Amino acid sequence: MQRNVGIWIHRLFSMKIVRYGIIGGISTLIHIGVASLFIYAIKDNLMTANIAGFLIAYLFSYTMQSLHVFGHAISLSKAWKYFVVQFVSLIASVYISEFLGSYNNYVKTLFVVVLMPLVTYTVHSLWTFKNEEKS
Repeated sequence: MQRNVGIWIHRLFSMKIVRYGIIGGISTLIHIGVASLFIYAIKDNLMTANIAGFLIAYLFSYTMQSLHVFGHAISLSKAWKYFVVQFVSLIASVYISEFLGSYNNYVKTLFVVVLMPLVTYTVHSLWTFKNEEKS
């Protein structure tokens, strides 16, 4: 039984999309944690808190996704492409939420949380990390 669970976990983590999602989830928690620290401990404004949270989460996410999902070395050109995709994703999320207008805020959030990682994973696979992809 325990061996089967280990095999199942190994198979699950061998899938790039699963690793992408886990790293994205951790990155989201980092963003929330840093922003919360700024808001409550430093008493800074919400915009500064979210910019700091985004930037620190971005550094973590880009590094981990590059090395552990896409198998690429860290580079400034890929970091820039990664940033562009993540930023455009943020803007798209806002517009999607607005487009869904009268739906419940939780439904809109759930829609964005499910859709955007799939979109960004695809764009990163086809553009950001297109060259030299190993796996």
